[in-house]
Amino acid sequence: MINWRGTIAIFNYEILRAFRTFWASIASPVLTTALYFIVFGAAIGGRIEEIDGVAYGAFIVPGLLMLTMLSQSTSNASFGIYLPRFTGSIYELLSAPVGVTETLLGFVGAAVAKSLLLAAIILATATLFVDYSIVHPVLAVAYIFLVAAAFSLFGFILGIWADGFEKLQIVPLLVLTPLTFLGGTFYSIDMLEEPWRTVALINPIVYLVNGLRWTFTGTSEISIGVSLGMTVAFLVLCVAIIAWIFRTGWRLRE
Repeated sequence: MINWRGTIAIFNYEILRAFRTFWASIASPVLTTALYFIVFGAAIGGRIEEIDGVAYGAFIVPGLLMLTMLSQSTSNASFGIYLPRFTGSIYELLSAPVGVTETLLGFVGAAVAKSLLLAAIILATATLFVDYSIVHPVLAVAYIFLVAAAFSLFGFILGIWADGFEKLQIVPLLVLTPLTFLGGTFYSIDMLEEPWRTVALINPIVYLVNGLRWTFTGTSEISIGVSLGMTVAFLVLCVAIIAWIFRTGWRLRE
């Protein structure tokens, strides 16, 4: 039986931490994304032709949303579990009547909630700079939630793996952000010549960006089924890794 009191306690603590660090957790990513909309959407977008029948400003909205979500979901979840390890309070958590399910629902659930809040703010901010619409709004919300959950779980793993604050930033800054920029955020991969188009398809972020873009515009270079399948597979893989971590105590009891 799930210990909901423990789950809610962890969840509330993590949510309140986001508001205690408001400028870093919420304001900074929103302002950064707004600058992208100003430069690429409003300033440059008017001089670029439509891509796949979609205005350039509207075309980049899903990509910029994905850029922020991937980095923030990963960072929020990784810092959330790393901080108890750093302070030593992780041992109190491990000895408390809180299992793997409660821990994940608390830490990962809070990271997902923060990511969804950021996504809502960014979409509202985008309306100030570009004219866009969402063709499949229900699917868009579901897909955003799925991606946020998958990369929050991924961040949870990174938070357990990291043995210093520097390592917490390696993957979000040096891996996820470059891959997202190269994953079709600002362009269609159909615009690439071979062999670069084939190389681009090796990038897993391409499938995430195109899956979200399909829910917004109804068009995509990659099948929504493939994008959805890869996202679900990544989520399941992260859950399996976390289950192994808690079963073996790797990094938790060191």
